[in-house]
Amino acid sequence: MANKTIISCALVGNHVTRAQHPKLPITPKEICEAALDARKAGAAIVHIHVRDPETEKPTMKVEVYKEVMDRIKDSGSDVLINFTTGEGGRFFPSEDNPSVAAEGTTLCHPLLRVAHIVELKPDICSLDFNTMNSGGQVVMNTPTNVRKMAAAIVGAGVKPEIEVFDSGDIHMANDMIAEGLLPGKPFFQIVTGVKYGCNSTVDTVSYMRSLLPHGANWSAFGISRDEFPILAAAKLLGGQVRVGMEDNIYIRRGQLVRDNAELVEHAVKLLDLLGAEPATPDEARAILELPPR
Repeated sequence: MANKTIISCALVGNHVTRAQHPKLPITPKEICEAALDARKAGAAIVHIHVRDPETEKPTMKVEVYKEVMDRIKDSGSDVLINFTTGEGGRFFPSEDNPSVAAEGTTLCHPLLRVAHIVELKPDICSLDFNTMNSGGQVVMNTPTNVRKMAAAIVGAGVKPEIEVFDSGDIHMANDMIAEGLLPGKPFFQIVTGVKYGCNSTVDTVSYMRSLLPHGANWSAFGISRDEFPILAAAKLLGGQVRVGMEDNIYIRRGQLVRDNAELVEHAVKLLDLLGAEPATPDEARAILELPPR
């Protein structure tokens, strides 16, 4: 399957708002519809955050994830479901006492961040390895907490997608792989373009790839205007690709994308120009060494 490339579609994320794009999928029904449309367009995997339907803010409620999963499965779609575990890792320090959390902090026990994974058992889930500055806040994923989350994810029989934002994240992941905490062929997602993380350049992606364990599966994506340049770089360097409204809401400069499916359609066209075609969900299962449906 050398000419097959896995397209992941990140549907909503935790920061884009309806004020930025009026058609951002928010409710479980809308997220399900976006997932099905992305699959029809050529995505094999949908990466999913969920929102509180009333407040439109990110939520960790298991029941909301369950409704999204049930809707996708009840549709009969074969798309692979990838749930985030990134919620619950942000810390805003108080100005008067930086050791005290300020409003907006979501930091919680690591096992709460994977409760929906343990209960619902999606095909894949993201596992963030980054501790980094993010605006006026800090994203915190300490080695101890990542190990606890990894053990719960693997124990549930779910494939972790190892999200890395800088070179040190890969070194930590490699240690955990050597310790046997992440068994099987690893799947890395290289995140570029997030401020204070990796730059969205070919050199950066090439360097990050050079640090991965031999034979690892990997993907990379860029934020905003770098989404499609990094897609091309990832493909040419032998990786899988990702697009979606979590990462970019424009189809070209100044023009909002129609929806997630249009980003996938654009990715399919670009892959075709590069001599590749999108992998089906079953082909993605084989590439990532996931169990059959």
